Amino acid sequence: MEQPTTFQDLKLNTPLYNALDDLGFVQPTPIQEQAFNIVASGKDVVGIAQTGTGKTFAYMLPVLRNLKFSKQDNPRVLVLVPTRELVVQVEEEIEKLAKYINVRVLGVYGGVNINTQKQAVAQGLDIVVATPGRLYDLAVSRVLQLKSIQKLIIDEVDVMLDLGFRHQLINIFDILPERRQNIMFSATMTEDVDDLINDFFIAPQRVSIAVSGTPLENIAQTKYAVPNFYTKLNLLKHLLQESETYNRVLVFVAYKKMADRLFDALEAYFPNETCVIHSNKTQNYRLRSIEQFQDGEHRILVATDVMARGLDINDISHVINFDTPNFPENYMHRIGRTGRAEREGNALLFYTDNEMESMQKIEELMQMTIPKLPIPDNVIISTELLEEERPQIKERNNPLKRKDDDEVGPAFHEKKEKNQKENLGGSYKFKIAKKYKKPKTRGDKNYNKRNKRK
Repeated sequence: MEQPTTFQDLKLNTPLYNALDDLGFVQPTPIQEQAFNIVASGKDVVGIAQTGTGKTFAYMLPVLRNLKFSKQDNPRVLVLVPTRELVVQVEEEIEKLAKYINVRVLGVYGGVNINTQKQAVAQGLDIVVATPGRLYDLAVSRVLQLKSIQKLIIDEVDVMLDLGFRHQLINIFDILPERRQNIMFSATMTEDVDDLINDFFIAPQRVSIAVSGTPLENIAQTKYAVPNFYTKLNLLKHLLQESETYNRVLVFVAYKKMADRLFDALEAYFPNETCVIHSNKTQNYRLRSIEQFQDGEHRILVATDVMARGLDINDISHVINFDTPNFPENYMHRIGRTGRAEREGNALLFYTDNEMESMQKIEELMQMTIPKLPIPDNVIISTELLEEERPQIKERNNPLKRKDDDEVGPAFHEKKEKNQKENLGGSYKFKIAKKYKKPKTRGDKNYNKRNKRK
């Protein structure tokens, strides 16, 4: 029987082994094992792996092993990530690995005072972790010099492109040294990601661990057919009453307004147990919510899809899809929050009739049918509907209803034949001139005389 690979097989250095021992890690995940030698070789790398499979360590272990001590102020490694939360998370992961290495790491992101970050950059650093917008601002101000970058790492690149960062990425590529190693990790391969690779990567080596539609085996999935929002809310309250079972629950919703609405409802029912995170919240509020959830102060976190891959929280017992995502890949990213590090996880999906098609696309992507459970008898089936759930009533002859600008009005009719004259416009004078044989050149008084002599 083949022995499983351990970190000892990766030929790391003593400081890294000491850091891994402190973290209690013995065996690398598949993406860490397969990507190590390729990243260490210095070739361009494209890694495709699901969220929660240890991508951060997959690219940082070989980078830190080969990163020599230097006193220079300019960074040599650049890590780009899509969200502020992911900056904080990656910076913390790197610091854990570099615990016994003399390396300077800094995370920079928007939403905070840029002058504070400029002062931190001026102190000198080896690795910078950043969102594209703030990194470009710092580079343009010439406070952050990128001329010494040897390795460019783009993490969660598919999310970055979804959030509209393509132009900022291209601007950053233009000011980076041409001779560098490009390392890119993504959970999904899309056309936009492929175009980016073809434009800027040189013969990249590809490492792929599991198709994005492959359900993680250690996540138990179930679904509920629920008629409307208030019934979903009643079902969620019923489930969350089992606080020992549902001890750390991540609830995903479709948009920010829904997140606030659900948070208010749950906070009233489970006071001081719920927190919320979405892009309209301030940076401090978001970080505090994550910290409280991570530390166990709150057991319920309501989040939107944009935050789905910006979170790395251990021991999440359940991921509940309160709203069914429109894109089936997003479902995979959501449920990837639970069942991490080979632990058992649970994922629940609520869907209405309007969300049936999206649910079926999820099952098609995973090539499996999610087991369906009946709504418990003691859960009240509500008939109350949100405004967006109510059927649209087509009103006739409503004077307050705005009409379609392109709609033909009721008084429209064809013109009578006598009024259907041609609009001659500017050509009219030329037609008159031709009819009455006016001189072609007004300024030549002898024009007609010359023609008569002929």
